[in-house]
Amino acid sequence: MPLNRRDIWDYCLSKPHAREDYPFGDDTLVFRVGDKIFALMGIDIETEEDEPRINLKCDPTLAIILRQTYPKSVLPGYHMNKTHWNTVVSNGIIPDNEIQDMIDHSYDLIVKSLTKKQRTELGL
Repeated sequence: MPLNRRDIWDYCLSKPHAREDYPFGDDTLVFRVGDKIFALMGIDIETEEDEPRINLKCDPTLAIILRQTYPKSVLPGYHMNKTHWNTVVSNGIIPDNEIQDMIDHSYDLIVKSLTKKQRTELGL
């Protein structure tokens, strides 16, 4: 069974100093480290299909590779910069551990983009 919305939610919040908020409304869950977003996920369960989708930051070269490898499950980031963001669909095609690796990659990219002072304050 593919990762469900709760599994993804919990995994994102398991990252050090990750927090959630809703800056775009009650139906878009945003995960941040520091003040920067590393993932977004729709949570309007009544209107969203059964396959959760999560937007994740990604190295541009890796983004292309992932889109070619999983053309029905890794798409250019919905409402995001399509060079740097992917929309990942948890539909059973991508192994769960690979989706978790994509979340880790997004988180790591954002941590690296924080200032040294921000990383120090967070203990990262």
